[in-house]
Amino acid sequence: MGNKSLIALIVGVILAIVAWNSFYIVSQTERAVMLRFGRVVQADVPPGLHVKVPYVNQVRKFDARLMTLDAPTQRFLTLEKKAVMVDAYAKWRVKDAERFYTATSGMKQIADDRLSRRLESGLRDQFGKRTLHEVVSGQRDELMAGITESLNKMANDELGIEVIDVRVKAIDLPKEVNKSVFDRMSTEREREAREHRAKGNELAEGIRADADRQRRVLLAEAYRESEEARGDGDAQAAAIYAKAYGQDQEFYSFYRSLQAYRQSFSNKSDVLVLDPSSDFFRYMEKYKP
Repeated sequence: MGNKSLIALIVGVILAIVAWNSFYIVSQTERAVMLRFGRVVQADVPPGLHVKVPYVNQVRKFDARLMTLDAPTQRFLTLEKKAVMVDAYAKWRVKDAERFYTATSGMKQIADDRLSRRLESGLRDQFGKRTLHEVVSGQRDELMAGITESLNKMANDELGIEVIDVRVKAIDLPKEVNKSVFDRMSTEREREAREHRAKGNELAEGIRADADRQRRVLLAEAYRESEEARGDGDAQAAAIYAKAYGQDQEFYSFYRSLQAYRQSFSNKSDVLVLDPSSDFFRYMEKYKP
């Protein structure tokens, strides 16, 4: 190989390297800035194929997808000075590539550290304005919205990122107060249970007393009606007997004797010891063959 051929080969390799470093691609999930000697000369390079001056211009790319910041568990005080352990997270993404690069040198860890400190400050401020009940249930959504708004303003102004959402994953009591709170809640629940049982027993006694009273009233009413009916029946029977006796005294006496015979001899094992001349056998003697 001659000198000309070697020089041509070297030139070709150099041109290939230069050409390779002259093109770059920005994907849809990336944000990019172009630097020239360390200074930003083009911010927010759009997605697609682009050309740059090799070794003069540099391109820094950042992930533009949604990021998650898991903040470490922190201890905060509520309005009534009750300590709570809070585990929270934030969702964010790069919005201004130039500002993001200037503030963090394009490093996600630096952005997470700064966001984490601001998130801690925002949570401490919001929890300090509310009671334990409010942060646990009553105003939790309002609290999260307030933190998201304030954190997003700071992050956008200082870091060039957009905070999409801030959420509290868990709110717990510190270990040293868990037992005392549990004991207090158990005592309160037991007291409420005793009150409910006492009210239930009182109500049950009232229901039973009312039922007994109604039963006595109903029994007395039924007994009265039965006695009235029995009295009416006896009176009607007496009237019928009296009428029959008045119409034919001899037949009435004979009929009553037959009833007495039937009742006296209804059981074969019964034994009567009577004088044959007793008036009880008057009709038997009178009508015997």
